[in-house]
Amino acid sequence: MSDKRIAGPEIERLIQLLAKVPGLGPRSARRAALHMIKKKEQLMAPLAAALTEASEKVTVCSICGNVDTVDPCSICSDPRRDPSLLIVVEDVSDLWALERASVMNARYHVLGGTLSPLDGVGPDDLNIKSLVDRVAAGGITELILAVNATVEGQTTAHYITDQLADFDVRITRLAHGVPVGGELDYLDEGTLSAALRARTQF
Repeated sequence: MSDKRIAGPEIERLIQLLAKVPGLGPRSARRAALHMIKKKEQLMAPLAAALTEASEKVTVCSICGNVDTVDPCSICSDPRRDPSLLIVVEDVSDLWALERASVMNARYHVLGGTLSPLDGVGPDDLNIKSLVDRVAAGGITELILAVNATVEGQTTAHYITDQLADFDVRITRLAHGVPVGGELDYLDEGTLSAALRARTQF
């Protein structure tokens, strides 16, 4: 493969940085960069300003681990949220997904990943101690474990459950099974098995 440059070093740097964004490979990054260059006034300048502002103002919430421009974040400081319900998620992207669904008016706790001994990720690398501290402070009656249905996610869920065994808090998890609009023929055996175990009254 040729290392021949197709543009100046500034444009090449832009492409290389865009290629590091999840979902954008080298080819997509080149297309995105070219589109921004063509729309320099309408897109590139406002985007650069937004990135600078975000870099300066975005912070991690000291209570839940969400990202916002204020600390505590707007979710933690919202008095309309039910303080007795706490949803535990792996990452901020999971928090945002649940917020888009607008199903529960609860508060959150972001773990920052999952336990993975093979990758060297232990309990001290995640926000588990701060979660236990929040439960120990009182006021939380239900903790919803909204972790992914992976081996690492379930291992993390079991570990958290063990850590909270001495507290008077109800621990629940998301139901796993057939997605809305899903067809049985396209589902894997694990999903079908979970769906049957979590069956409900019709």
